[in-house]
Amino acid sequence: MQPSVDDQLAEIRRGTSDILVESELRQRLAAGRPLIIKAGFDPTAPDLHLGHTVLINKLRSFQQLGHTVVFLIGDFTGLIGDPTGRNVTRPPLTREEIAANAATYERQISGILDPERTRIDFNSRWMGPMDAAGLVQLAARHTVARMLERDDFQQRYAANKPIAIHEFLYPLVQGYDSVMLKADVELGGTDQRFNLLVGRQLQQDYGQPPQIVITMPLLEGLDGVNKMSKSLGNYVGITDLPGEMFGKIMSISDELMWRYLDLLSFRTAADLAALRRQVSEGLNPRDAKFELARELVSRFHGAGAGEEAQADFVRRFRDRGLPADMETAELKVLPAGLAITHLLRQSQLVASNAEAVRMIEQGAVRIDGERIASRDLVIAPNAELVVQVGKHRFKRVRLRLAD
Repeated sequence: MQPSVDDQLAEIRRGTSDILVESELRQRLAAGRPLIIKAGFDPTAPDLHLGHTVLINKLRSFQQLGHTVVFLIGDFTGLIGDPTGRNVTRPPLTREEIAANAATYERQISGILDPERTRIDFNSRWMGPMDAAGLVQLAARHTVARMLERDDFQQRYAANKPIAIHEFLYPLVQGYDSVMLKADVELGGTDQRFNLLVGRQLQQDYGQPPQIVITMPLLEGLDGVNKMSKSLGNYVGITDLPGEMFGKIMSISDELMWRYLDLLSFRTAADLAALRRQVSEGLNPRDAKFELARELVSRFHGAGAGEEAQADFVRRFRDRGLPADMETAELKVLPAGLAITHLLRQSQLVASNAEAVRMIEQGAVRIDGERIASRDLVIAPNAELVVQVGKHRFKRVRLRLAD
């Protein structure tokens, strides 16, 4: 039996940034038919990461509510290159790269979505046969002025940076996908809002009811600042090995842990509220992080994999004499890197540069278990280190390039 409209809306709202327009969604849910829920993914890299799964998890929620999920692989839009959030034109991928990446996406989503209830489609199915006249007719349905309302286009235009004509086609093709699929709902990140609204407009132009737009938050990467991205190296890949995935999740800050639990966990809202209460009453945040890491590792590597990864994680830290609940420090550095004395002070492992020098000279400073002998050591950007000062001061330190 399908849940009530109110119960469905409560589940759909969970973790969302915006629903446009919720009253329209309520009307369609009340009609009682399975809705067509669309989310598009351009195969720009061979592996999905946890940031992608925020959308896929919401697809799963719709699927469990009895609706039809379409996982759309943008093998045609991938040839254009999504300009969203970019201040330069992105080089398009080759057909061979897109085909290889798309094949991996199909395999990887089976860890979240029910394969028997998931429709996988490719937008080359309708865009490939479209001739030049059809593309011109599609382009005629939008204006340059509307396109320049996009923040990224607006900024590039104001800065006199080039905007290639083909980049204007991307939102139109994404919107036309919704026309061809007759989508009731389209999901996307908050940075996709403009493109999703183009889909609403095009459906109206083609005489269809406009889709409801649901935007989802962008998941911060391990640095807790930037959107999770393979290019920034701050990602957790869903194909990462169990130990690697577990360790990455354990490295996030206690504050970011709650964000990950809200957006990635399949636990109920009541369960998460109870977990927050337990931490506020004295439960070590590390234990809540253990629960998150176990859940995610088991999701992508099978039952029991999370428990095995946790046991290995604890054993490795114990054998090295390192605490499993080690704090993490995120440091912004220039391309030239950061001197070891400054690293120790900025990560609050020492109180001053003078103390840093003294501890190095005493042989009390280790990086990844190796004793540091030189006060002149410079650590390069994009490094992740376990730094120890004396017997009892430990910290995981990440160095990221300053903006």
